[in-house]
Amino acid sequence: MAESSIDPRRPSAPLASGHIAPPIASSYAELAQELAALFDGESDLVANLANATASIRAFLPRASWVGFYVMRAGQLVLGPFQGKVACVRIALGKGVCGTSAAERRTLVVPDVEAFPGHIACDAGSRSEIVVPIFRGGRPDGDVVAVLDLDSYDLAAFDERDADGLAPIAALLGALAW
Repeated sequence: MAESSIDPRRPSAPLASGHIAPPIASSYAELAQELAALFDGESDLVANLANATASIRAFLPRASWVGFYVMRAGQLVLGPFQGKVACVRIALGKGVCGTSAAERRTLVVPDVEAFPGHIACDAGSRSEIVVPIFRGGRPDGDVVAVLDLDSYDLAAFDERDADGLAPIAALLGALAW
């Protein structure tokens, strides 16, 4: 990995809880490189998703929950995750995850209480970002899963996170679904 002068784990603008401000794009590029190295030579989807959750959670300590909901028979089903116990099934179009999958777009929700129909799997969650994962890593592919990150901080995620997670979602989409 290239050495960066900005450590995504060092606070530059702490949030209310003391967690760090969003990392810069080059740090996300380093995370993508780390994930690509982890995936190299491993074909098991569950193993790769489990390692991805661990890497993303370590990279973004402001995230209280990191995980996947995988498309199964027209609904999202809980996949590998790190954090508190989660909802197991989410209908398309319901909550942030179901809406992201149905609308095929990343949703950044600075205040989950203001999101109509938010599903509170963890009552402590205050903000969320959900990124759809497309088969083959291409936006014209089928939605195979969503990557969901929650935080106990309001506005913990922003467009920089959306931009940084987009190539990671493409990398994930290229896995053996």
